[in-house]
Amino acid sequence: MPKSRYTYTCNQCGYETSKWHGKCPSCGAWNSFEEELSDSSRPSAASSGNASPDLSDKIMELESIGVDSDVRYDTGVGELNRVLGGGLVKGSLVLLGGEPGIGKSTILLQICQYLGEEHSILYVSGEESARQIKLRAQRLGVDTENLYILTATDAEAVASTIAGSAPDIAIIDSIQTMSISRIASSPGSITQVRECTNLFMHTAKDQEIPVIIVGHVNKDGAIAGPKVMEHIVDAVLYFEGERHQSYRLLRAVKNRFGSTNEIGVFEMLDKGLAEVANPSQMLLAGRPHNVSGTCVACVMEGSRPILAEVQALAAKTSYSAPRRMVTGFDFNRLNILIAVLEKRMGIFMGGLDVYVNIVGGFRLDEPAADLPVAMAMFSAVMDKQIDETLIAFGEIGLGGEIRSVSHLSQRIREAERMGFTKVVIPKQSAGSIDTKDYNIEIIPASTLKQAFSVINS
Repeated sequence: MPKSRYTYTCNQCGYETSKWHGKCPSCGAWNSFEEELSDSSRPSAASSGNASPDLSDKIMELESIGVDSDVRYDTGVGELNRVLGGGLVKGSLVLLGGEPGIGKSTILLQICQYLGEEHSILYVSGEESARQIKLRAQRLGVDTENLYILTATDAEAVASTIAGSAPDIAIIDSIQTMSISRIASSPGSITQVRECTNLFMHTAKDQEIPVIIVGHVNKDGAIAGPKVMEHIVDAVLYFEGERHQSYRLLRAVKNRFGSTNEIGVFEMLDKGLAEVANPSQMLLAGRPHNVSGTCVACVMEGSRPILAEVQALAAKTSYSAPRRMVTGFDFNRLNILIAVLEKRMGIFMGGLDVYVNIVGGFRLDEPAADLPVAMAMFSAVMDKQIDETLIAFGEIGLGGEIRSVSHLSQRIREAERMGFTKVVIPKQSAGSIDTKDYNIEIIPASTLKQAFSVINS
């Protein structure tokens, strides 16, 4: 029986097979297989008689490799520099992903204004015409003379143009519109995306030109076609945020030249994206007064402490099984905290619907958010207000104990700077600091009962 001319590739993990599957055997994704023309008929180097070249003369000693002091480009946007690890590295390939309309093209065009003062930039667009880009540049106030526009979708021609014109920085918007003519699949398919990204990667490394690639997000929230891209590029940045809210979060999922824990905060305005230098003030704006079920948390995003408001609501259920709904916090973690409150504190919540919300579209993934979430739920169930000047952070164990957290001094300093007068911290961590160094009342607590006593007082 002749071998099939087609293969099926999972667009989530890149798994290849000769038969279509409803569920990927590798990653478990449903309806993720795409049909592609097999390239098994291509002659290999061995069959064509071409011997592989000897690369012995290209071997280099580590000590002999020089590193320039100006290895990074300053983008002019402090929040973007923070996420990139200090700036745009020469010869790097950066993937910027996000939902449509979130601000990907906007921020890239904005940094061109600053970078264009000393560097030349080639902006390659496969989605917009040159006139449309000009109109958007006028709206954003971008008028640099070193910005050059190219509208094309042929990836090989674009790579040759980048190598020939040798700009200081290249931007590809977007990778889903690029294609290689010798590949039979359509633009945006898993093969085209992978091969085009490989092509731009070699161009960036060979020419020492940083290349920024824009990647669209599919309905599941992942970059379309994309797990096969993440190992190719040097950095993967995600734009997060609700389209109906003005604030945007820029987060690094992968970064070979910096930390993946840093985030950048922006606000979408009429003139484009503006940096938010104080995210804590933004997230705490409009806090309700004299209301139960609200507590302030302090989490670390890289080296930056950020304060966020946790809101909880408990109401008598009208269903056979009570509802548990959460926004910005892990759902399974919430169920664990509810179980701890019932078992260790004797608070029965089986007949209550529980709703937890992190204000501002922010997400709390750190264990230090356990204590403020638990205090907010306790306040909501007991209908007792938490002091507006009180902040809390700490991890909660299954025994109801409050466990230590890292970066204690930075968290307390941020709470003090934002005007809070009381802070509940894990008792295990209290020995590592000197309370006389802070103008804030520090309340150590080793159990939930001790922490909740602050609410009762």
